[in-house]
Amino acid sequence: MSLTLASSVGAAAGSNALLRRLLERMASSGATSTFAVNNPANGAVIAKVPDFGAAETERAITLANTAQPAWAALTARERSTLLRRWHDLIMSFEQELGEILTLEQGKPLAEARREVTFNASYIEWFAEEAKRAYGDVIPTGASSRRQIVVRQPVGIVGAITPWNFPSGMITRKAAPALAAGCVILLKPSDETPLSALALECLAEDAGFPAGVFQVITSKQPAPVADVLTSDPRVRKISFTGSTRIGKLLMRQSSDTMKRLSLELGGNAPFIVFEDADIDAAVAGAMVAKFRNAGQTCICANRILLHASIRDQFLEKFIAAAEAMNVADGFDPASDMGPMINAAAKTKVRSLVDNALSRGAACVTSRAPTDDGNYFPPTILTGVTGDMDISHTEIFGPVAPIYIFETDEQAISLANDTRYGLAAYFWTRDYSRAWHVAEQLEAGMVGLNDVAISGDSTPFGGVKESGMGREGSHYGLEDYLDIKYIAMGGI
Repeated sequence: MSLTLASSVGAAAGSNALLRRLLERMASSGATSTFAVNNPANGAVIAKVPDFGAAETERAITLANTAQPAWAALTARERSTLLRRWHDLIMSFEQELGEILTLEQGKPLAEARREVTFNASYIEWFAEEAKRAYGDVIPTGASSRRQIVVRQPVGIVGAITPWNFPSGMITRKAAPALAAGCVILLKPSDETPLSALALECLAEDAGFPAGVFQVITSKQPAPVADVLTSDPRVRKISFTGSTRIGKLLMRQSSDTMKRLSLELGGNAPFIVFEDADIDAAVAGAMVAKFRNAGQTCICANRILLHASIRDQFLEKFIAAAEAMNVADGFDPASDMGPMINAAAKTKVRSLVDNALSRGAACVTSRAPTDDGNYFPPTILTGVTGDMDISHTEIFGPVAPIYIFETDEQAISLANDTRYGLAAYFWTRDYSRAWHVAEQLEAGMVGLNDVAISGDSTPFGGVKESGMGREGSHYGLEDYLDIKYIAMGGI
């Protein structure tokens, strides 16, 4: 493997010591099988990483099983100290981790660096939350008995993470698991394994014992997932990805009755009522729709506008979308980078073509080209429920527009989906605010706000968007078992 970074990954990462360390580590790993990681901006090969399978996964579980008792036996303060060291190391390598993320995922560097600090915040939060896994004393009905409840770690966790937030999605799972006293095996996306490997390196530097945090890279996820879901030593599966794969993992985990956390697909509505602050709503829609080229699970998938403000909103929304600069993430002027790969671009293009063929209209000027994986911000009007785009998670920078007349119609349109991850709406009427927030079928609701994800708040959905929560004290509970102890003869 060539370690001449400038020739393969661009001058922007030529001085990235952490990336060089990863490349040297993989070059000396002795792996018999590898796969290439490509830069979605230009197709260049960034690195070749080990392609592990079932046998390697079984060995990783055995090592984790050895490490689990000692890790669980540490005091919460001892685990907290190690997590804090990991957090501090991540923050000291913010620039380097951001560059690695942009190289393999494509998002603008400024956005990638924000993801790094975002992911570190979860480690900091759970470093503190580790010390607050409280139990309970239950009043007894007999003077000779005492009744207590304690919380104990679930055990070995198998985590599977996607490519759209290759750093942030990892720490949202690893931080609470480690804080609770669980060891974790992580299978990152084969599109973006380098961010995971970099976090593993820094966890080692922080002093995590062998086997506590392991990364399993693989081009073929099925054999790895089969072992993780079937091995009884793995007590929990945490997965972020499509609903289809989430259901498959759920079935595969049933024979061993594993605990599950599933953060699955979304089809988020973005509702703008007639009394909304239009400028604020447009600014929110730009973030909710076009961040990460629309490749987010809580992305605004459907823009619902009250008929009376349709033209006013669209004029400003179209102008803002047209002004976006779509370019390589290392370009300082880039507002939006490429899509992750050609298949993702093809899928989005087919959804747009289907809508146009059924009567929708494109009101933005830039059309997608065959030049790489870039797709321009696209706004469609005249979208109806019989179009594929209405019931499919777009996962791209396309904003379908729908029109409503009444609050009840808006709520009905918003809930007309099998998903229920996120929803957004804009109004200055607080009576309406309560009513709509309570009626929306979603695990997270943003009222006049799109910044709904954070370390101290619960992230997760309802309906076919999954189960469990990440972040907040609810996120820690997902990695703890409740044990009741009845103490007699007192």
